[in-house]
Amino acid sequence: MRAADWNDYELLDASDGERLERWGEVILIRPDPQIIWKTPREHPMWKRAHARYLRSNTGGGRWEEYRTVPGMWKIKYRELTFQLKTMGFKHTGIFPEQAVNWDFVRKKIRDANRPVKVLNLFGYTGAATLACASAGAEVCHVDASKGMVAWARENAAASGLSDKPVRWLVDDCVKFVQREQRRGNTYDGIIMDPPSYGRGPGGEVWKLEEQLYPLVQLCVPLLSKDALFFVLNSYTTGLSPSVMAYLLGILLQTQFGGSVSADEIGLPVTQSGLVLPCGNTAIWAG
Repeated sequence: MRAADWNDYELLDASDGERLERWGEVILIRPDPQIIWKTPREHPMWKRAHARYLRSNTGGGRWEEYRTVPGMWKIKYRELTFQLKTMGFKHTGIFPEQAVNWDFVRKKIRDANRPVKVLNLFGYTGAATLACASAGAEVCHVDASKGMVAWARENAAASGLSDKPVRWLVDDCVKFVQREQRRGNTYDGIIMDPPSYGRGPGGEVWKLEEQLYPLVQLCVPLLSKDALFFVLNSYTTGLSPSVMAYLLGILLQTQFGGSVSADEIGLPVTQSGLVLPCGNTAIWAG
């Protein structure tokens, strides 16, 4: 398992279905169904958290504040700056475990020593986009949510990257890829971080297990002949790293060569020394 190395974020402890996390100076408690162990909650910050996210029996949930939580605050990862806030469904605006993949794409881009174009599908608040842009790539960032794309642009400004060549697009990812095929556009790298379930701007329903293979298949013609990478993330527990590796192997390695790897990504737990699994990533590297 690959684990991210942060300064401004820290998974302080994990016990009985909850994470105790430090986001800069803000301490949050959030639910995590994978934390099935019940270790003693000895870390002092359990009693000093700013807020806890409480799930509702009818779906969703709410934040319960114990100390004042800023409406927006910032944290840094290397030279990148992200604006955070407590959102309606337990999230803050970034997934810190993904930093290992930001490091991977940044190194691939820098080591290429040539112009690189990257397509970031389901780009969310732009962390992977900014990692690529900071390494010198031209990036096309696509997300179905207008609010998330606006947030991503704010993160670019906070990171001093507003002048970088990034196209910020609010669009359905499947339809965008289909149009890019027709236009004959290609990219040297593709990043795909799809949700398990979601809706496009026109109400289009997205179900990962049903549509992931067809979407990756649609993306194959968008890879340039000298493509560098294809990064595929999943938070769906039913898709193992091996399954994701087989998918990229069948669709990409047979055509482009290169290598395929897949593993869990996670976050080290300060209190216990464990590493909490937070999702799976499969990578094709040219």
